[in-house]
Amino acid sequence: MSFALIQKVNDEQKKSAVVDVRSGDTVRVHQKIKEGAKERIQIFEGVVIRTDNKNSHTSRITVRKITSGVGVEKSFLLHSPLVDKVEVVRRAKVRRNYLSFLRNRSGKSARLVAKNFDREGINNVETPEAEAQTETTEPTETK
Repeated sequence: MSFALIQKVNDEQKKSAVVDVRSGDTVRVHQKIKEGAKERIQIFEGVVIRTDNKNSHTSRITVRKITSGVGVEKSFLLHSPLVDKVEVVRRAKVRRNYLSFLRNRSGKSARLVAKNFDREGINNVETPEAEAQTETTEPTETK
């Protein structure tokens, strides 16, 4: 009985739809930042070096980028209310889930081989609330 209750709470915390992000993807993560009373959106763009717990409410991605010659890594919980949007910019061909070897490489050796993908199809995540709004705002024909 307690497992069902825990599962119910976890499902309530999940977002209805999340972008399919994989290791090797170059992503643009839009994160909400609170500074005092103000709130703004900050964009962090880099390569996904790790994905964890993909089907869980605790699904997480680790994104790495190079800033001023220094490697910066951030982990994002995909179902967090602070993560506004995740946008896949580029998809690469990789053969493993955890790309820790990229930490030791720089320059041309740190490049990943890009592959073609449907950018609009992957980044177009429709939420049920948005679909309900579009259905109600469509004009109805009257005769």
